[in-house]
Amino acid sequence: MDPSLEAQSRNIQARTFCKWLNTKLETNDYSPMNSLYELCDGVKLIQLMEIMGDVSLGRYNRNPRMRVQKAENVNKALDFINSRGVKLTNIGPEDIVDGNMKLILGMIWTLILRFTIADISEEGLSAKEGLLLWCQRKTEPYDEVNVQDFTFSWKDGLALCALIHRHRPDLIDFHSLNKTDRHGNTQLAFDVAEQHLGIPQLLEVADLCDVEKPDERSVMTYVASYFHAFSSMGMGHDTHNGGGSANKSTLLDQAETVSRRVEKFAELMQSVWLSKNDYEQRMRKLLAAIHSTLGTWSETDFTIPMSPNPTAPSSSSTPSRSGPLQTYYALKDHAADFAQYKQTTKRGWVQEKSDLAMLYSNIQTKLKTYGLREYIPPDGLTPTDMTMEWSRLLYAEAQRFRAINAQIRDIKEVLRHKYATIANDLERSLRDITTEISALDGPLEDQQIAIKSIESRLSPLRDVLTRLETADEECRSANIEENDYTIFTREDLQFEYTLVESAVIKKLKFIDNQIVSRNMSNLTPAQLEQFESTFRYFDRDETNTLTLAELTAALASLGIVYSDEDMATIHDELVRAYGALTFEAFINLMVDITEDQMSSDQLRDAFRGISNDKPFVTELDLKLAMLPPVAIDYLKSTMPKVTVNGTGPNGEAALAYDFETWLDGVFV
Repeated sequence: MDPSLEAQSRNIQARTFCKWLNTKLETNDYSPMNSLYELCDGVKLIQLMEIMGDVSLGRYNRNPRMRVQKAENVNKALDFINSRGVKLTNIGPEDIVDGNMKLILGMIWTLILRFTIADISEEGLSAKEGLLLWCQRKTEPYDEVNVQDFTFSWKDGLALCALIHRHRPDLIDFHSLNKTDRHGNTQLAFDVAEQHLGIPQLLEVADLCDVEKPDERSVMTYVASYFHAFSSMGMGHDTHNGGGSANKSTLLDQAETVSRRVEKFAELMQSVWLSKNDYEQRMRKLLAAIHSTLGTWSETDFTIPMSPNPTAPSSSSTPSRSGPLQTYYALKDHAADFAQYKQTTKRGWVQEKSDLAMLYSNIQTKLKTYGLREYIPPDGLTPTDMTMEWSRLLYAEAQRFRAINAQIRDIKEVLRHKYATIANDLERSLRDITTEISALDGPLEDQQIAIKSIESRLSPLRDVLTRLETADEECRSANIEENDYTIFTREDLQFEYTLVESAVIKKLKFIDNQIVSRNMSNLTPAQLEQFESTFRYFDRDETNTLTLAELTAALASLGIVYSDEDMATIHDELVRAYGALTFEAFINLMVDITEDQMSSDQLRDAFRGISNDKPFVTELDLKLAMLPPVAIDYLKSTMPKVTVNGTGPNGEAALAYDFETWLDGVFV
């Protein structure tokens, strides 16, 4: 609060409280105070406590001069206040003796509340709230008056005039007042109240009309005098106006009491009617919502039709929302909707059901309190009806929950069977092919026909593998992690298929090569074996063909070296003749070369030229001969290894290769 406004409010309080205390002192023939500082020696404070408490506080210092005597007096008064249950905080005898006006005003306000305002009661409200409600009820018929507080509502004097007119219409003609004359109306109320009602003028006109905000405590203290004055009017009469006015006031009070009684009963019945209406509307709405949900659930069919053959081929390798998986997705949607219902709609219903039970109980309690008949809701809206409908809801929830879960379990079982059937059949087919390959025997042409027949069965199995992958994706989409109907995983069968496919291709190439080799009657078996192993070694991509680079390396490993131009010419001629440099083309090339250059003596001379007439060659010799790295690796892996002294870079023993022994083993 602004310091100047706080000081102004404190001055008004000091003046008002002093006048209020003086009314107590003068009534009991004590001299009045000129200011509240006269309380500092404790004498006036003790006198006031004796008046308010209607008791004697015993002996005290009536003419204290010393501080300790004043403190004793004040302490006696404060002890009495505390004994009456009035709690004073943050104030001691020294505060009053020292003239701490802020604390003194707080103490007096506490006394006013305790002895003047606390006993005010109106419609169950007491003290400040009760006094405010009393003022509002008394001034309600006056359009120009709107009492909302104990500050601004009293600045024009009309509220004071209305209180007087309501109880003593003979004292003030309210309707003839100049409503804009704030000072005049306030002074009129002060004068009439003091002269005709015995209410002392505790305030000045300026305290209400000339301040920004009237002091609330001062206004309450003054207005409380009106309440007490009018409350006691029925027990006596105004000495200035005779008994007629008092009787008139008494009749007004009686009429007001009767009206208020009827008004309260009407308000009670209206409140009960509103509560009943609210209960019935909300109960009807809740029951209708539950009934609608139960109807919707009863029409739901979870057994969505599925494909009659869950292992039938699919046109797509990716899982689609069809067949069992469609059913699974639909059921999961139902499960999600049900969970959402439980978290939202159902919780709202639980809260509303609880609120309705409380509302019903409150209605019955209110009726019983006032001795009124018990409330019986219409048929279908009773708490019993709600209990029965709620039981049906709980049963339907349990049924729906179990049905959804059972269907989900069934769908997962269907998907497990579907995958297991495909997986087991595929594994059996792959196993049969492996067995057939292992059992191949007889003439090469018959084996060739058989292996080509087996090869023709691989393409349909690739389609089966695709269906298996789709079935596996469906199981994963349905969160299926285990399958007791098969031990074969998708990865297992993909690996086995790859092995079988590779085995068929290799077997077919092997048989083809054997047929070619058999027809080469002008080569020895050892030569055929050497040429075949050389071809297989350099056919790194297992296509049964050689590239130009692979052919060059293969020939070099056999000690046959041509220029790049010659190699290109040889390669092109073979491709034109055979379509590709196949095993047959390679063998025929080797026949031509062998007849020309591949005698044992020729090769020995070639190796001796590379080794400088040594009976062995080193890796360095092979590299100096410009053989390709792959040819060198091949020769190192096939020729016998020996350790020869003095062949290392520094004359030490080093590893060498015995070409003589190797050629002896190759040629007859």
